[in-house]
Amino acid sequence: MTAAVVTGIGVVAPNGLGIDEYWAATLRGESGIRRITRFDPDGYPVRLAGEVVGFAPNQHLPGRLLPQTDRMTQFALAAGDWAVRDADLDLAALPALELGVITAGSAGGFDFGQRELQNLWGKGPNHVSAYMSFAWFYAVNTGQLSIRHDLRGPIGVFVTEQAGGLDAVAHARRKIRRGARLMVTGAVDSALCPYGLTAQITSGRLTGRTDPRRAYLPFDRDASGHVPGEGGAILVVEEAGQARARGVRGYGTIAGYGATFDPAPGSGRGANLVRAIAGALADADLDPAEIAVVFADAAALPELDAAEAAALAEVFGARGVPVTAPKTMTGRLYSGAGPLDLVNALLALRDGVIPPTVHVAPASVDHDVDLVIGGPRPLRGGAALVLARGRGGFNSAMVVRAGPG
Repeated sequence: MTAAVVTGIGVVAPNGLGIDEYWAATLRGESGIRRITRFDPDGYPVRLAGEVVGFAPNQHLPGRLLPQTDRMTQFALAAGDWAVRDADLDLAALPALELGVITAGSAGGFDFGQRELQNLWGKGPNHVSAYMSFAWFYAVNTGQLSIRHDLRGPIGVFVTEQAGGLDAVAHARRKIRRGARLMVTGAVDSALCPYGLTAQITSGRLTGRTDPRRAYLPFDRDASGHVPGEGGAILVVEEAGQARARGVRGYGTIAGYGATFDPAPGSGRGANLVRAIAGALADADLDPAEIAVVFADAAALPELDAAEAAALAEVFGARGVPVTAPKTMTGRLYSGAGPLDLVNALLALRDGVIPPTVHVAPASVDHDVDLVIGGPRPLRGGAALVLARGRGGFNSAMVVRAGPG
């Protein structure tokens, strides 16, 4: 069966811009979680976030795009440019109808939407930007990437909260198997404005702690919820034969995928994360023992952490596989989280090192998981599993393998 190889990566994250800066910071355990600076958070019960710093849109994008786009789209366009450049692609030399874009989004352009609603309320309808018609929309990153790179083939967007980023990459792989030559895929989210933060607070899943070192603590007995973040990753995924013909080995192969949906709360039926993991392993034709590391969803709520730990124990045995959550350095990036963890997984396999889960102490681990804490750990093996669960019952699991498939 046709293999889908990741040949290009672009990263925008709270602890680094670009793949090299991000990966170096992640291996150092450098957190990008800090007090919110984009507005005064004193009146809100949540005051910490994984904010992207040092990103100047006018240094990365044409001036004509800036008034048209929300912050999340500016991130996505820059990451898309970096991914295409990283893949060493001349897109103009390839048939545009065989090149596509599939991304995910959990919220859309909240910052742009808030600004224009304020204009409507305070100044009147003549002061609302015409770009409001699409800049707020959750599918806008797909559209803007398609236009920017003249990608006229398969196109789509997934809206499955944090699971969405993995779902998008999986669908891109599906399109590669059906004949597309190349897909730009992944996800980037940003909703760190008063409107966006208020919407996130309603989930009841955010921590109200103000010490960045004690805020986001998955699998910790002191867990109190997650820290929100912004950013993500855009990937170039190619048909393996085309990559070989170009002389590109790539970062690794999207080897397996599984997705399930949990039953409604109160139904008496359990969560279905185990089935998603089993589906991904079967799709990759791997046994659990062949997985070298799991990049956890890491919800940092006691009941959700317990469910994830139980699923891992059922598949791998108690403490049967190293588990890590680098998102403790970025916050949960919603749809951007899964693609960024795919980047973590691919780079971990490439370099033979597992990045750490920060701020969780050995004595505080409250579940029977082999959590990588205190610093990086050597990785031995050729496959990694990435998990993502979205609010509302979405479960996604993806296996990546080292090499070109």
